[in-house]
Amino acid sequence: MSRQVFLYDHPERFVAGTVGLPGRRSFFLQATAGSRVTSVALEKTQVAALAERMDELLDEVVRRSGGSAQVPAVAPSDTDTAPLETPIEEEFRVGTMALAWDGDEQLMIVEAQALVELDAESEEDLAEAEERLLQDEENGPPMLRVRLTGTQARAFAKRALDVVNAGRPPCPLCSLPLDPEGHVCPRQNGYRRGA
Repeated sequence: MSRQVFLYDHPERFVAGTVGLPGRRSFFLQATAGSRVTSVALEKTQVAALAERMDELLDEVVRRSGGSAQVPAVAPSDTDTAPLETPIEEEFRVGTMALAWDGDEQLMIVEAQALVELDAESEEDLAEAEERLLQDEENGPPMLRVRLTGTQARAFAKRALDVVNAGRPPCPLCSLPLDPEGHVCPRQNGYRRGA
């Protein structure tokens, strides 16, 4: 069986979005080109890390190029805020992600690879299995690969951070998320704190 790669070169849309209520949200990356839509599931922390690293990489590209790279310093003001395309059909759950900048073509490359469970008896076996998996380009796990302009990448990062921050508000005392019915705050010695 050969590896399934969902390739989007300059997609019409590449966004992070959610389904569900705060506290019970499922996070997705979604790429769209014409009638083709690919959705992959991931964790909130993965969305946040991807957006932060993407902004850092773009900042570094701008710094190293002395401003000559085709990358805006900030996200465009007309960032996509539309909901995810429905129905959402999850292709896979993301395990690992990678970012790269193609300086020749002035494009950000985002790769999200499916989560793979490795069966290993020791740390050495696990390291060997991971190495084999990384080297197996033809038979590896499914992957979403997206190539974005600097403007598209900035817009993705801004929306992704907005989506992550749109969840439950933090408790002012302990910073844990507040549920609508409150939460047991460790800083209040277990007393229930209201929203």
